Amino acid sequence: MPRRDRIAVWLGLVGVSALAWAWLLAMPAGGDMMALRAWSARDFWLMFLMWAVMMVGMMLPSAAPMLLVYAAVVRKAERQGAVLAPTAVFAAGYLLAWTLFSLAATLAQWGLEEAALLSPMMVATSPLLGGLLLIGAGLYQLTPWKDACLQHCRSPVGFIAEHWRPGVAGALRMGMQHGLYCLGCCWVLMGLLFFGGVMNLLWIAAITLFVLLEKVLPGGARGGRFAGAALALAGVWVLVQAA
Repeated sequence: MPRRDRIAVWLGLVGVSALAWAWLLAMPAGGDMMALRAWSARDFWLMFLMWAVMMVGMMLPSAAPMLLVYAAVVRKAERQGAVLAPTAVFAAGYLLAWTLFSLAATLAQWGLEEAALLSPMMVATSPLLGGLLLIGAGLYQLTPWKDACLQHCRSPVGFIAEHWRPGVAGALRMGMQHGLYCLGCCWVLMGLLFFGGVMNLLWIAAITLFVLLEKVLPGGARGGRFAGAALALAGVWVLVQAA
């Protein structure tokens, strides 16, 4: 792909991700937003918006290899006289999958707050819940489902070859399929936001970096399994300390 096209894709990725992070930085603290009062419809949609923007900031950087490969396919097709859907359509499908996850996460947060299991800063107040979140995330890292989804995320060329669909609808569908594989790879890790704090920006950044490195580093899959074992042990430690 020409250098100019690579720069354009990177500028788009960095720009959208930076806007998402800027929005998160400008958000008030969790206690100021909700104060553990009963949610109104407006509260629900504000929290859904927060989750949706957070997923853009967290997951779009890790989709960079896939988007660059798709952009290269688009450029090659143009040189051969064919017109394919823009890379932005593929990216929209990818983010659509994570937007649906954001709705599920908002419902989970609402349920946890109704059960008085979250603090005003959106951190689990129960050591049992915190320990189980760590153990669940750790054990999932070791499952074949995690490995299968991660392989699709780590092999953008193979994904394009296996799932190619023509047209705008096809690009949107491919983007959503890729997003669903990434969701299958990372959804349990996102549950750790309830352990470290949904509005804890350092915790959010740490999970974002882990997801990115797991997908792009040569030994990312192996490192993810080691991290899974460490998370599970940390969860056991939390439960033992609370006993």
